[in-house]
Amino acid sequence: MTPVKEFGECVITAGDRDYFFRPSLLAMSRIGEPAEIVQAFYDLCNDETTPFAQRAVEAYIHDEYSRLPDCVLRFMQSGLLSRKAVMAAHTVLTACCDDDIGDLVGWMKPGKSRKRGFVWRPGSMPPESMVIVAQSLMMHGIIGKAKIRKLQRHESSDTTSEFRASDYIIAARNHFGISKEEAGQLTMTEFQLMLIAKYPEQKGYTREEYDHAADDYFARRKRRQAMMEQER
Repeated sequence: MTPVKEFGECVITAGDRDYFFRPSLLAMSRIGEPAEIVQAFYDLCNDETTPFAQRAVEAYIHDEYSRLPDCVLRFMQSGLLSRKAVMAAHTVLTACCDDDIGDLVGWMKPGKSRKRGFVWRPGSMPPESMVIVAQSLMMHGIIGKAKIRKLQRHESSDTTSEFRASDYIIAARNHFGISKEEAGQLTMTEFQLMLIAKYPEQKGYTREEYDHAADDYFARRKRRQAMMEQER
């Protein structure tokens, strides 16, 4: 299956297998309860090593054949990477793929000794890569990366502690007349793009457009006042 990267889909190849990931609304609901979805996103984006990993990717990864230097990998694998971030990444990746991805992201197996009830078996995908991919999936899954003109009158500083995928699935069915199954397969980015296509941009100013217009108005008024002073 060919991924549509603009919607947040991706394919990861490991050995002779391709794993298809789609951060659909239904996949987001598999992460957990509404509050657990938001917590997973927080855990992914709030650790000390992820910003370093992102900078490393920007510096060294230019195409599908690029690799991070060994020294960078050793640093990121040294234990600084948040355990919460890795576990959240494991949950997100598992939720976004319909196949068994244990060989890719790792799994728990019963331990042989009584002291260790379960033993973690890492997969072929490095933990830092899991976190970066999971961050992208959640951005497309619960926030959306479509370019939207957000009018100033619609801006809000309110935050939320829950993400209810069912609300967006119902909204998609109402707006576009599609089935529950089709609505559940939409990513948030895809949902936003469909809304933009159906409802043309409303008239009004975004925050940036308003600030630019205000600055331009005051600059013109200042010039007029200066001209009036000269005429006197």
